[in-house]
Amino acid sequence: MRSPFLAGAVVVITTAALAACGSSSGNDAGQAAATGPAASAGPVAGAPAEPDGSASEGPRASQSSEPPKTPTDQLTPATGTFTKKQKKYLVGRVPKGMDPAAVLQTGQETCDRLTYLVKVDPDTATGAVATGEIADAKPAVTHLCTQHKALVERASRAYADGTYKGAQLRPGRYRDVAPTKNCGWEITGANGKVLASGSSGDGKRSGITIPEAARAFTSTGCYAWLPEGDNG
Repeated sequence: MRSPFLAGAVVVITTAALAACGSSSGNDAGQAAATGPAASAGPVAGAPAEPDGSASEGPRASQSSEPPKTPTDQLTPATGTFTKKQKKYLVGRVPKGMDPAAVLQTGQETCDRLTYLVKVDPDTATGAVATGEIADAKPAVTHLCTQHKALVERASRAYADGTYKGAQLRPGRYRDVAPTKNCGWEITGANGKVLASGSSGDGKRSGITIPEAARAFTSTGCYAWLPEGDNG
């Protein structure tokens, strides 16, 4: 479950990214057909766990009600053509009756946000993917902005606020990203024994080590923990 506390710095940066990308997207919309308008993306890497440590079932539960998708051979813009990469991105992503150019535009906007945030702070960009602040990053990066593959891979091994148990735990060193002043965390072992815990009353970044003996890790108000060193 996502913590209600999001880091102020990330919110400000992400808002700026949205504003910057919005102006460029508007200029590109009219060229959607010829150049391959931007696209929307799929599930987020490193999605936060539910309080019981299990992965969220929201997207999976809603699959049965999803509208039918446009067949691959019908993925064509009103004018011009899509590139091979753009068309691969669109496969299975365009609901029937929707303009595939609009779906592509959303995906390109995802890439634009990532590119902007990477220039400002790569760790913030990684945290935004891990927490879902930048949604559907993986499919967009896979097909439209492959230069960010390493970032999305790192985000898939990060921890957003929440509780993680058992197989979800990956021992190693982690550092938080833009924690709030209410950031708190706890690592427990067998029989619920507390192995380590801490908090950040000043909002400064801190590091933790998840040991092999860990059985659960809980984080609140810390936004995201990114892998470091050999673990990164």
